[in-house]
Amino acid sequence: MLPLIIAPNKILRTPTKELALPLDAKILKLIPEMFAAIEYYKGIGLAAPQINASFRLMVMATTSGPKAFINPKVVKASSKLEDMEEGCLSLPGLFGVVRRPYSVAVEYISPGGKKITANLKGMTARVFQHETDHLDGVLITDKITEYTNGHELFAKYQGA
Repeated sequence: MLPLIIAPNKILRTPTKELALPLDAKILKLIPEMFAAIEYYKGIGLAAPQINASFRLMVMATTSGPKAFINPKVVKASSKLEDMEEGCLSLPGLFGVVRRPYSVAVEYISPGGKKITANLKGMTARVFQHETDHLDGVLITDKITEYTNGHELFAKYQGA
């Protein structure tokens, strides 16, 4: 099983680099390992920095099955904001309310090399934004407006 990077760790605060296309075999092999990791660690999403890799790759469990996103980005966000509790596999025990746009327009490359544009809303949009934050070196500790559990861990995790 892929080991998780736990804060504080510099890689969690380092913006990632885009992956070159076509994807090499090593990256294609990593994607199913990341799918297995989100299931094993009981997560919803996982970004490359959380497994000690500094490139723009993330995976998510969706209602239609696991999906991989290469070089993902949010291109437009709705003005409608929603507060919801979030946690993070790299910040075990810490949970808090994070305000995010309810819907986002996104672009990414599929593992097969196809450029995709999509409109996401609700929980799918939230997880996409959470994981792209990881790719930009941003953690939920930067965005939490109210701690719901583990507030005493904040100082420990801020060292990342």
